[in-house]
Amino acid sequence: MHPRSLITILLILLPAISLCALAMGRYRVPLPQVAAILANRLLPLSPSWTAQMENVVLNIRLPRIFAAILVGSALGLSGAVYQGMFRNPLVSPDILGVSSGACVGAAAAILYHLGPWAIQLLALAGGLAAVLLTVTIPKLFKNASSLMLVLAGVVVSGFMNALLGAMKYIADPENELAAIVYWTMGSLASARGTETLIMAPGILTALVLVLLLRWRINLLALGDAEAHSLGVNVRALRGLMILCSTTLTALAICLSGTIGWVGLVIPHLGRLLVGQDHQHLLPASALIGAVFMVIVDTLARNISGSEIPLSILTGLLGTPLFIWLLLRQRARIG
Repeated sequence: MHPRSLITILLILLPAISLCALAMGRYRVPLPQVAAILANRLLPLSPSWTAQMENVVLNIRLPRIFAAILVGSALGLSGAVYQGMFRNPLVSPDILGVSSGACVGAAAAILYHLGPWAIQLLALAGGLAAVLLTVTIPKLFKNASSLMLVLAGVVVSGFMNALLGAMKYIADPENELAAIVYWTMGSLASARGTETLIMAPGILTALVLVLLLRWRINLLALGDAEAHSLGVNVRALRGLMILCSTTLTALAICLSGTIGWVGLVIPHLGRLLVGQDHQHLLPASALIGAVFMVIVDTLARNISGSEIPLSILTGLLGTPLFIWLLLRQRARIG
């Protein structure tokens, strides 16, 4: 199948799955009623639904599904960018320490009993601070290579994880520790319209900017020397891509907490479907990530009496999927 045809199918599949997700939940709303409630925002229709149905669809599920789309597309896209930029298929969006830094910021807000807004704000600040520290370390050693940047990310992640461990140690086991652990396992249960709309402009801006420059990732994937010989300002382009990808990851974490596997597995699935060309791989990774996250979040709030943290489901689904992708790749090479 041609990559453009697949991307078109994904563009149709995403709203279709989102519409089905709006109908599913402990309080079920028939699919025709969901469509009518949404259409009523544009066209005046005679109500054939209850006020409770409208409240569940518009005020509870719709913001959550929109947040899942933003988070999935951000993590899938940033993972594809990092893997292409560092020419390493095992790289994930948290390679520069953004996830661990965000966890430290959120944990600090929880320990001081601050509200949801402060948790998101400190998570964003912690993630950006970790990346700033990661980018600064290579400058201290006067070594701007990709390997040095990755090593700096490993060091910063280890330091942030140590701080997070210390915070868990001093946290109240009954309230604070449980809140910290639940946040680090990922959930969209607290995603509301206001929080989602505040994070959306930053995510969408970084997403659009990366997609507009996606052909340049092909040049970075050739290596620094070849890209430089083709007239590319490697340092400026890598810095811009790191900034955009870090922003995507940090804002996604602010909405959902840390979610594993998405940024690692989704780009591999994208390569299997559309190939190595980042012109097609990046939009495909964003769309596949969005579809995957809507499905996972819908499962998280439906398959059990209590909501399941997202990282548990992404791990359970991502592990066999990743093994299958590796087997497919091995079969192709063989």
